Amino acid sequence: MTSRATYTHGHAESVLRSHRSRTVENSAGYLVPHLRAGQEVLDIGSGPGTITVDLARRVAPGRLTAVERTEDALAHTRAEVQRSGSGTVDLVVGDVHELPLPSDSFDVVHAHQVLQHVGDPVQALREMIRVCRPGGVVAVRDADYSGFIWYPELPGLDQWRTMYLTTARANGGEPDAGRHLLAWAHAAGATNVTVSSSNWCYAEPVTRGWWGGMWADRITGSAITEQLLAGGHASADDLETVAAAWREWAAHEDGWISIPHGELLIHVPA
Repeated sequence: MTSRATYTHGHAESVLRSHRSRTVENSAGYLVPHLRAGQEVLDIGSGPGTITVDLARRVAPGRLTAVERTEDALAHTRAEVQRSGSGTVDLVVGDVHELPLPSDSFDVVHAHQVLQHVGDPVQALREMIRVCRPGGVVAVRDADYSGFIWYPELPGLDQWRTMYLTTARANGGEPDAGRHLLAWAHAAGATNVTVSSSNWCYAEPVTRGWWGGMWADRITGSAITEQLLAGGHASADDLETVAAAWREWAAHEDGWISIPHGELLIHVPA
């Protein structure tokens, strides 16, 4: 979300395939009790826009502002907004470290899988708090890659995690962001904070095949492929080994994976 760090995932088809599966229900359930019609919402790191248009639908006729760091990234949000026919979404290019938006502008400020990719998550949270109105909430959810657990325990998947952690940190991010959210909120000056966690779990043949196939494609044909090779963190053979492990896992009748997320609600004083 910022020029101070390199976005690890990029926007290859295999990445968008994953991100387009996200909705408020499966990725922001902790926020649902705080949503109501007529609210003004800011969605930071809107990506392909599926969460964005879902949020907009839930708070209409209130308006939603979607922020991405580049015009190219925002184009994916724009396409989903147009496809959905949503007429209450505004699109803005901006850096989460210095949002080009007035203070006290939004009832809800939301970011999903964003803080793990920024250079200064504490400053990002300060900005999110700044643009949130008194009495509003800042809502953040991030995965924790070291907490991923799977069966069967394939060496190739351990190799994948090592590759991912190494590259994400070399890019200036923190792939274990989920466990840091509370500490970052306190460092940002937040005093009234609610924390929780939730998992994605894939074990049914269809969802397992989708997740495993998606990562097999991503490790060999997305931005992380180039980053791993250019950084000397993996060889082309290593990447093929990892891709094969994801396919093996996906084909295993007992294959199972749990993906933990930290969740954070900052209640801005009224």
